[in-house]
Amino acid sequence: MRATGQGEADAARGNRGVHAEPRRGMLGSLPLGARQLLWPLLVAAVVAVLVTGVIVVVQPTGPTPAPAATQALDAPPPASPQPRAPSPTTPTPTASPAGATPTPTPTVTPTTGRPVAPAAPAATSKRKGVGVWTFDGVSQALAISGASWYYTWDMAHSGVTSPKGAEFVPMIWGAKSVTAGNLQQARKNGRHLLGFNEPDLKGQAEMTVEQALELWPQLQATGLPLGSPAVAWGGDRPGEWLDRFMAGAKQRGYRVDFIALHWYGGDFTTANAVNQLKSYLQAVHDRYRLPIWLTEFALIDFSNGVRFPTQAQQAAFLTAATRMLGGLSWLQRYAWFGLPATDKDQTGLFRAGGTATAVGRAYQAAR
Repeated sequence: MRATGQGEADAARGNRGVHAEPRRGMLGSLPLGARQLLWPLLVAAVVAVLVTGVIVVVQPTGPTPAPAATQALDAPPPASPQPRAPSPTTPTPTASPAGATPTPTPTVTPTTGRPVAPAAPAATSKRKGVGVWTFDGVSQALAISGASWYYTWDMAHSGVTSPKGAEFVPMIWGAKSVTAGNLQQARKNGRHLLGFNEPDLKGQAEMTVEQALELWPQLQATGLPLGSPAVAWGGDRPGEWLDRFMAGAKQRGYRVDFIALHWYGGDFTTANAVNQLKSYLQAVHDRYRLPIWLTEFALIDFSNGVRFPTQAQQAAFLTAATRMLGGLSWLQRYAWFGLPATDKDQTGLFRAGGTATAVGRAYQAAR
């Protein structure tokens, strides 16, 4: 179809690049009258076609989705959870559909450091005690040992935390320890007081009987239940250090509430060692008729240097000895020597870090 008027001329100029000569329409060959009759019909048909086309184009059919390719390029990438360390306090949220109630994520209890195996419960009794000096893990070892009481050969327990329910017992170690400050600290820290440590032995308290008797009233003045000086040996023999001290205390009217003793056995056969220990304790009790505290004991042979039994022998002795001690009504307390275990102290119960030796496990089970 050809266009007429100025619009046609403009259209022709604009289409020259496509058609050099405009085509003639099919009405151009009809007579003038026919063209005049058909023209209104043709115009109406063209108008109808154009209107229909417009209606088809603009008829709304709802939102037209973007092509898949366009979606892939324009839409933001879906959020994906990134791995992260769990928070001990804030639970990670769980994604839920819109309108749904979020499901709470259970809070996970964090674990810090290496897993720690729970300590086996230690059987104990009020008699059961131990001598303690500081080492790596001393407080943990003391707590899991099952000891009901302990001492440190001192007035205080610096560096050692007392387990719940365990009693610390202070000691006035030797002549130079008898000061007003030390006695006051001992009275503050304990409910019992141990007297001098092995005054009959060179390198220990090493005191004469007369010296000990002269100082004794100051220990007595604390008002605490007071144990005798703990002799290294010969407590059952007349005329030895303890016998002379007890005679002098009785003569002067001094107070001694219980006898403290040390015992080390050189016979590593369990039955023999237990019988020897029992005989010694019985003889001392028969002599003084006072309660006894065995404040150091173990198997060590001092007859020719220093010789230790095997761990199995020591553990067997400890088990049998504590069972025997439990049957002595006048044996109020005992203390194993000692809590730390080293190459030098082979009788010890725990190595650094709180690891029990074979002897330590026997001690934990002792009643």
